[in-house]
Amino acid sequence: MKIEHVAIWSPDIEKLKTFYVTYFGAVSNDRYQNNKTGFTSYFLTFKEGARLEIMHKKTILSAKQPNEEHLGYAHVAMSVGTKSEVTRLTNQLRDNGYRIVGEPRTTGDGYFESVILDPDGNRIEITC
Repeated sequence: MKIEHVAIWSPDIEKLKTFYVTYFGAVSNDRYQNNKTGFTSYFLTFKEGARLEIMHKKTILSAKQPNEEHLGYAHVAMSVGTKSEVTRLTNQLRDNGYRIVGEPRTTGDGYFESVILDPDGNRIEITC
């Protein structure tokens, strides 16, 4: 068994799509739009692993503040292959104005990672 995809709601799926395509090499399908329900989405496919579905619907309101930890899904971990790539991408994201909430380090469970916030405030662990 495998995780096929994970889905997240977003206030701006165009902005979020561009982020994942630009920094994590995602490939997007064509935008799906249901005019009757007001639902729109993209599926983002990565070189390996599960896909990410980003969705929008005007009636879905935020249940958390950006960077506020809460019950439920906590983060997505994106493996970039090497420690140097973790550091390079973290610095690129910082230089491009994204918030770094965990500097590159080796964690107690042996991962080398940083933690950043995507444009919607979702936590992403960049690992190797």
